[in-house]
Amino acid sequence: MKHPILLGGAALLSLTTLASALPAQTPAPDAAASAKPVPRTYGTWGVDLSVRDLSARPGDDFTRYAFGKWTDATVIPPDQNSTGTGYDIFNQTQDQLKALVTKAPPTSQLGALYGSFVDEAKVETVGDAPLKRDLAAVAAVPDKSAMARFMGSTQSSFGISPIAAEPYADPDTPTLNSLWLGQAGLGLPDRDYYLKDDFKPQRDAYQAYVARAMQMAGNPDPAGAAAKIMALETRIAQASWPAADRRDLTKIDNPMSGAELAAYAPGFDWSAWFAGAGIPPQGRIIVNENSAVKDIAAIVGETPLDTLKLWEQFHIVDQASPYLPKAYVDSRFAFSKTLSGVSELRPRWKRALDFIDGSLGELVGQQYVEAYFPPAAKAKMQELVGNLKLAMADRIRSNGWMAPETKQAALDKLARMDVMVGYPDTFRDYAKLTLSPTDLYGNVERSTAFEYAYKMEDLGKPVDRKKWSMTPQTVDAYNGGLENKIVFPAGILQAPMFNLAADDAVNYGGIGAVIGHEITHGFDDQGRKIDASGALRDWWTAGDAERYDAQAKKFGAQYATYEAAPGTFINPELTMGENLADFAGLEIALDAYHKSLGGKPAPVIDGLTGDQRFFLAFAQVWRGKQREDAIKQQVASDPHSPRKWRVIGPLRNMDAWYDAFGIGPDSKYYIAPKERVRIW
Repeated sequence: MKHPILLGGAALLSLTTLASALPAQTPAPDAAASAKPVPRTYGTWGVDLSVRDLSARPGDDFTRYAFGKWTDATVIPPDQNSTGTGYDIFNQTQDQLKALVTKAPPTSQLGALYGSFVDEAKVETVGDAPLKRDLAAVAAVPDKSAMARFMGSTQSSFGISPIAAEPYADPDTPTLNSLWLGQAGLGLPDRDYYLKDDFKPQRDAYQAYVARAMQMAGNPDPAGAAAKIMALETRIAQASWPAADRRDLTKIDNPMSGAELAAYAPGFDWSAWFAGAGIPPQGRIIVNENSAVKDIAAIVGETPLDTLKLWEQFHIVDQASPYLPKAYVDSRFAFSKTLSGVSELRPRWKRALDFIDGSLGELVGQQYVEAYFPPAAKAKMQELVGNLKLAMADRIRSNGWMAPETKQAALDKLARMDVMVGYPDTFRDYAKLTLSPTDLYGNVERSTAFEYAYKMEDLGKPVDRKKWSMTPQTVDAYNGGLENKIVFPAGILQAPMFNLAADDAVNYGGIGAVIGHEITHGFDDQGRKIDASGALRDWWTAGDAERYDAQAKKFGAQYATYEAAPGTFINPELTMGENLADFAGLEIALDAYHKSLGGKPAPVIDGLTGDQRFFLAFAQVWRGKQREDAIKQQVASDPHSPRKWRVIGPLRNMDAWYDAFGIGPDSKYYIAPKERVRIW
């Protein structure tokens, strides 16, 4: 879906972070396709000790201590906006996928999709004729109602809509899928890009790009068209909710019928929009950013049809550009690099694999897990998750601020939390998707429509909690929110996150902290509003909430002081859930590691205690460097804090970290014991 709605679930990392910021050293693009990629190794027991900077004191900058030499020696590749451990895993996964995809017969679905993308000569020969047909369809729209219908159709094709919708579990009846609807309509990453002076260079680059796109589309006044489009999107941005408000489940739970929506947000032909989107009349819609939806509907209603046509045509050009001749690709990249700071476009084969992941993700995923995810890895992960759930249960029972009845409800939710590891029980069927090795543009259109139809099949039907929102090869993990499940794709289960041959302290400090992170999302500032069944309701006592909120506010105040880039500070309201999950996830991972020792002391390896190895593994999982523009984009729109603060933020509140490294009051990040945050 091009305009994602916040649905209450929480991932370890944002998808944009993984797609453009996650993947370190770029593998050779012309490596032999038949050669099976060799997994990376990290030291003899799972941590690379050679990258530490032992001149740095752990309490002054633990990231420097854990991997400072790596930081000094590493240059971010020109086609990446960051580099680090996550990118290492991502790039290794792309090598693995390439080895699979390039073996596929050219007439197979995988072979056809990959071949159509990498055959740049064919793309140049076809030119922009398919695009011109789409632009002509916009030009022929006769009136506002027809335009609303066209905007609805862009849910499954190129183009833009002022709102977006898709099915998800109903907050009141979580076993049934209802339609969720929310704000959309922006071309820049977040409303702040239109409204804050910090992003003026990106705004200027965007408007110049819009003008180039309109010129390439044959518009006689591209600069004038760009000014109108920018003015419209700025109005929409002003009406849109900030990112922090969009993650508040109680704010975005605004049910109404289709008739009530039309009365609440007049000025827009809702019936036509729903018809264009292929959505039948709805008796229940969860309207997320309700006041924004109302205001945006009015804005669109007031905007001249000709301006709406220009807006639609630009976004068709923008979204189609990656699949058009080089002139379009280069024009789009000239703008997009101002958001990330990269200087080179990623190799075409990598972009092809991204396209395959979004179009045939579970088809290639099935082959991926057969080749690269052994049963022993799944069994070990299931064991780790079980141990983490036991540790979380102990934390719930022993905390001093939660009432007995709330503890019992929390334990019930934890017990009923489904765990999914590696890949789904049943893989998707793509048999009805027609693909051609010589028609890239058509493949994109058919794949987009196929994916939209797949999602919309769930509307009004019982929730299938066995469905996955990520492909098996995804380097990420997530908590399913209203579905009360945690999911760990095979892609993230690679060293140094997870390694069957590593010391247990390393796996608990790496993937164990990830497992704990996802478990904790069920009890963070938003997850605590969802009960064991997945229903949205307040199951805490007033006293529980008050005590929890006081500690969360104290934790957030720490993050507000962290300067992620010059003049750019972390927004604790936006990042609260992820920060809390990082913190509690690390605590329960350490508890689970201690339990795994069976009462015996941890061995000392290379002079390091078990706890020291645990914390080093955790820090090295977040090893990375990021370009300043990418950091600013992340802080503005991403609920995850930048890497450095995902390490330091939790650690300085953990007694065990102080004990493991002998950290005292003379250290930069020291917090007195009574001032440390205590939640779980």
